[in-house]
Amino acid sequence: MARIISNFFISLDGVVEAPDQWHFAYWNDEMGAVVEAGMRDQAAMLMGRRLYEEWSAYWTTTGEDQDVAAIINGTPKYVLSTTLEKADWTNTTLVTGDVAATLRELKERLDGNIQMSGSATTVRWLLANGLLDELRLLVHPIAVGRGQRLFEDTPTHPLKLVRSETFQTGVLHLTYTPDTD
Repeated sequence: MARIISNFFISLDGVVEAPDQWHFAYWNDEMGAVVEAGMRDQAAMLMGRRLYEEWSAYWTTTGEDQDVAAIINGTPKYVLSTTLEKADWTNTTLVTGDVAATLRELKERLDGNIQMSGSATTVRWLLANGLLDELRLLVHPIAVGRGQRLFEDTPTHPLKLVRSETFQTGVLHLTYTPDTD
């Protein structure tokens, strides 16, 4: 059975938007190893419409790291959207209709991890529907001040810290699971 795992670069004040503008100063080998391990461990990728549009434009044409592009392009991708009419990117399936039922079936059918990078709106929906199995945060020691936060106008979601690590840069690698107790 597959697990849905969400990964975020996140600032100390909870901002997840535009990490390309604030996160790279904290990139090091420790963070690279975590990101690489997640990519090696994925059976599939899950994304929302906005991330799909950004990544399909970037990784199919101008991706700077061709090794990463090969992994992403070769991985089955599932896009959750109510507005997209088609998803042309290689190995991509558009998920519409009863999304929760489709994801439950996908989790039953696949072995391994269904990884997500970003897609805050999708993660909030997954939590609300009991479909997110793990939330992995790379908390950067910076207050960005503005931008979309991971949790905005959401109900309470109790989480349990199951793993933590501090990188030399001060970045915290935190892993949470929904606390169902």
